Amino acid sequence: MTPNPVSRRTFLAGSAGAALTVATLGLGAAPAGAARKAISPLVLSSDLHATPGPQRFVFAIAKGARYASFGRADVAFAPPGSKTFTTLRTDLEQDGLPRGRGIYVAAATFPEPGVWSARAVVDGRTVPFAVQVKPAPEAPVAGAAAPRAASPTPTAPLGVDPICTRRPACPLHDVSLDQVIGTRPVAVMFATPALCQSQYCGPVLDELLDVMGPYRDRGVAMVHVEIYRSTRGAAVAPTVEAWGLPSEPWFYTVDATGGIRERLDGAFSTGEVTGALDRLTR
Repeated sequence: MTPNPVSRRTFLAGSAGAALTVATLGLGAAPAGAARKAISPLVLSSDLHATPGPQRFVFAIAKGARYASFGRADVAFAPPGSKTFTTLRTDLEQDGLPRGRGIYVAAATFPEPGVWSARAVVDGRTVPFAVQVKPAPEAPVAGAAAPRAASPTPTAPLGVDPICTRRPACPLHDVSLDQVIGTRPVAVMFATPALCQSQYCGPVLDELLDVMGPYRDRGVAMVHVEIYRSTRGAAVAPTVEAWGLPSEPWFYTVDATGGIRERLDGAFSTGEVTGALDRLTR
């Protein structure tokens, strides 16, 4: 299995503010051969925040300039100012993701904000890095009320053009979020396929389209929201502003009362999407 080349945009977009350092084994300039073998943990979580309970932490692994998320990897964290690490097992998620771009997911607890020390254990080697934990989340979290903002539709695009950059356009724009939140279960995907077709944020919409049938039959409203107002600028869509999303992509499930059940960000597998939908429809 051959890993795919790493795109800088993939991880800058997905982990803005989350990863303070992406460390490799050794310090200073490395010979070309060593650089090709250097291991880098690439943090994809973008909204890590202080909370007493666990939250989803997701990262990928690169070796040199290529993705290499294939085997086992553990991750450990130490609070600011501490050298005591807590090691967590991770789940390797690969289904629905581009070849070689598996992700590692752990349930991590960060009870205080600040710069946390971290290390990944891959192939028997320990690689240090660090993550920034915010005092509070930027994006809505599980248990909160989902924003009742409208989303673009063909008859009310809200200044977003196009309302779907996937080709062909997906069928998840017929209803606005403000019409369904609080009336039925909702699954909403915030992603921009055209700008990320070869990145993590491109495949996630197709993941949802591939599995949505049985859940729509159970009454779940499925909605896709583009991140940007157009393909030419950086202005974000009004729905994204209303939700306060700091990055892309995001997937939310919302129950019939309008309460957020779960959220996924950065990168996620088909299994994680179907798991969230299964729990929503139980």
